[in-house]
Amino acid sequence: MNELATIRIGLVSTSDRASAGSYADQGIPALQAWLGSAVCNPITWETRLVPDEQQGISAALIELVDTLRCDLVLTTGGTGPAPRDVTPEATLAVATKLLPGFGEQMRQISLHFVATAILSRQVAVVRGAALIINLPGQPKSIAQTLGGLKDAQVQGIFAAVPYCIDLIGGPYIETDAAVCVAFRPKSAQRPSDPA
Repeated sequence: MNELATIRIGLVSTSDRASAGSYADQGIPALQAWLGSAVCNPITWETRLVPDEQQGISAALIELVDTLRCDLVLTTGGTGPAPRDVTPEATLAVATKLLPGFGEQMRQISLHFVATAILSRQVAVVRGAALIINLPGQPKSIAQTLGGLKDAQVQGIFAAVPYCIDLIGGPYIETDAAVCVAFRPKSAQRPSDPA
């Protein structure tokens, strides 16, 4: 079998109250649980719990990508219209390229459950050879956004993540098809050796 490269994933939860210890963060554990079941590669985790401050969020993203060399960074929380919701601004401030399709699809998925999904401002960007994606703050919404809605035949966003990381120069990521089928054109697929 082909040996899978270890991928480095940064997870950032933005919350004033959780970062102050007022309650336990649920975003990072939800992300780790979903990604741990979906990704076949070995994963090195880098986690950050930060307050809703644009400069601090941007600094965490820069550290995760530029210093710690994360291939993928996922944020959770801080994407609504409230004054303290500044995760998209912090993400855009460190971006080299914007990938609007991710945000469009996340809102489409969420609209299956709640009309206020149109208030969400999640973005996805490239910085160097890393993909950064803003996700919702609720654990159930995180799983729905990443994995999609099988009953409604709505594709989750993670299906596009491995090929995007290929295109920006990151490692080849394989997924467990029972959780998420990664899409790649045939020319970009690597043959799997029989077990």
